[in-house]
Amino acid sequence: MIEKRRTRAPLAFTAEVQIVGANPYVLVSAQQAQTLRPGWRRPMPVLVKLNATPDTPWRTNMMPTGSGEFYLYLHGGMRKAARVKVNDVVTVTLGFDATYRNGPLHDSPEWFQEALERSPVALTNWNNLTASRQKEVLRYFAGLKSDQAKKRNLLQALRVLGGESDRFMGRDWLNGQ
Repeated sequence: MIEKRRTRAPLAFTAEVQIVGANPYVLVSAQQAQTLRPGWRRPMPVLVKLNATPDTPWRTNMMPTGSGEFYLYLHGGMRKAARVKVNDVVTVTLGFDATYRNGPLHDSPEWFQEALERSPVALTNWNNLTASRQKEVLRYFAGLKSDQAKKRNLLQALRVLGGESDRFMGRDWLNGQ
């Protein structure tokens, strides 16, 4: 028998927008998080509205603090749409995003995969990258339009994955990482 998950009503609460470093956030208590998804300990995919905006909720992940609470980081688009800033009190509406699927959103382009297979060191380093870093690179490659841009970025990717120290995608790479 297949168990059907009960759809939970969205959670609504008010909270003060706080900041840690340069990152504005709202703290979601352990009890609130448990109402969304009991026992969840990793980044939690959620649908978010702030002050009832936007019409279609934002999709994001809440980040666990380690104590059962979660940080709901609020990027600039969210804050601007809701017209809130740090220290403002905001009405937050949260729902668990059951449609979220983990893993790469973009397939590895054939031109990238073929080049990796010709370079054992680059392939090994690619396979040793975290899933999130691989996902970031594939998302970047998916946005490339011209053949020149693809070629230029392929050469740079192979260089850093091959172990050379350099910058690629706004990051410093060392030893293929």
